[in-house]
Amino acid sequence: CSVPIQSGIGSVKIEGLTPHCHSEWGPHNPVVQGWRLEHYNRLSFFFRSYQVEKLPAVYILASRQNGTLYIGVTSNLVKRVWEHKNNLVAGFTKRHRVHMLVYYERFDTMLDAIAYEKQIKGWQRSWKLELIEAKNPDWQDLWEDILPGAEH
Repeated sequence: CSVPIQSGIGSVKIEGLTPHCHSEWGPHNPVVQGWRLEHYNRLSFFFRSYQVEKLPAVYILASRQNGTLYIGVTSNLVKRVWEHKNNLVAGFTKRHRVHMLVYYERFDTMLDAIAYEKQIKGWQRSWKLELIEAKNPDWQDLWEDILPGAEH
């Protein structure tokens, strides 16, 4: 399990960062929890060591196509989605297994991102689905698209 990550300094490969590499093990397995902590620490080192684009963003996670949705806002999209995918964020996404990034939009300021997040949260579900399908009609997981070095 690995994800090749590009940085401004050159190509970096961090072993074991692909979320759910060992999905056949239960999430409460101490080996899996230790694995996640170890790789969370590696990812934290990566974020401190290399330039990772930090722009405010609104994002939507889904459990599956037309499934449960979660709308969030963050200043570091890659880190936050990785935390969700690895169940490091206690609460709704962990409880309902909402891990698939299906929509995101970046903003110049956090105030703009927060305002848009609040606006979307007030929308009818059908409008949220239309928003996702306008940019991601096949409901692909956009995780790899947001990694540093990915072409946008």
